Amino acid sequence: MNAGLGNFGVTTMQILIPLVMTFGLFGGEPMILENTSGTLIGKIPAGTPTYIQNAGFVWLLFLVPLAFAGWFGMNNIRDEHVSPNIPNPLGAFGIIAFMLVIGLVCAAFGLWLMLPESVGGSGFGVSKWIVLPIVIALTVLCLKMIPGPVGRNLTRQYKIFGNKHTWAMTVIYTMTFGSFIGYSAALALTIKVVFGFSHIEVDGVMTHDTANPNGPSALMFAWMGPFIGALIRPIGGMISDKLGGARVTQWISIVMVASALGVAYFIQKAYASATPEQYFVPFLGLFLILFAATGIGNGSTFRTIAVAFNKEQAGPVLGWTSAVAAYGAFIIPKVFGEQMGAGTPQYALYGFAAFYVLCIVINWWFYLRPGAYIKNP
Repeated sequence: MNAGLGNFGVTTMQILIPLVMTFGLFGGEPMILENTSGTLIGKIPAGTPTYIQNAGFVWLLFLVPLAFAGWFGMNNIRDEHVSPNIPNPLGAFGIIAFMLVIGLVCAAFGLWLMLPESVGGSGFGVSKWIVLPIVIALTVLCLKMIPGPVGRNLTRQYKIFGNKHTWAMTVIYTMTFGSFIGYSAALALTIKVVFGFSHIEVDGVMTHDTANPNGPSALMFAWMGPFIGALIRPIGGMISDKLGGARVTQWISIVMVASALGVAYFIQKAYASATPEQYFVPFLGLFLILFAATGIGNGSTFRTIAVAFNKEQAGPVLGWTSAVAAYGAFIIPKVFGEQMGAGTPQYALYGFAAFYVLCIVINWWFYLRPGAYIKNP
């Protein structure tokens, strides 16, 4: 329930930010929109005053009272066998800030490896598929080197890396939560690029820069996928409590493969059409099914982790798998953008579908086959 409701932050952002940017909620001078934003429903004409600063200020309405509520109203729940003995809030803030700096430095190093020399990068042009594991491994190693009780606590938690189920569930949870968070960003991009333009052939060359006057609005529809995925997540957990998490994960993985291939088919048809809007309804329907499957899978994988690991390891495994899966918010839109630039956006979905097939095999081998390590946790 907690994680499912937390995922509503994506939908809240997609609805709230465009709304508050339309009027001077916090005062200040507006900026002028120079290009048309959106198509058809929700079209914003050029020259419209836009209070873009509200996109940041609006969160203070929630964060300030929550900060006071957390400070005065929350109990510090501890497990003396897991939590280090932090003496006071200032000490806790200092440790957290130091850990965040470590993460920032490691991420900056990864960015340096990727960027060209002309913009201050290394010039090596290291692939994102190599940079990501380097950044993750470097961050984990540096955190472990923190002296004192925090470092000792992390060393104890790092025992999860010697458990084969940690790696299996990392891959499977990346399929579910990673897809949810990644598609939440990619859906709006896809609607805008694939359906917001008419794809016509000029002198034997397919062009994709003619605005489609009948295209759907990303602002109108993009929030629906994250909304469904977040709403259905607790239901996935409830079903898994009755039928077993691995079994539910297996079913939704098959649905994700079929949905991804269906979305790829309609994207391919739309990206080669002068009237791509005719393919929008089946595209959106299949994408929403894909989101629903990721939401159910989020619940079922949480159930599997809770059963497959003991009390000491379950929490760290949930944190680790969630952190790795969150990279879906970077990888999926990045892959979509690259394939759109290459004129083959459907290839992104083919790649994701292949990854889902791999997850089906891993889930079956670890938790569903005869003689599985743990039967249907």
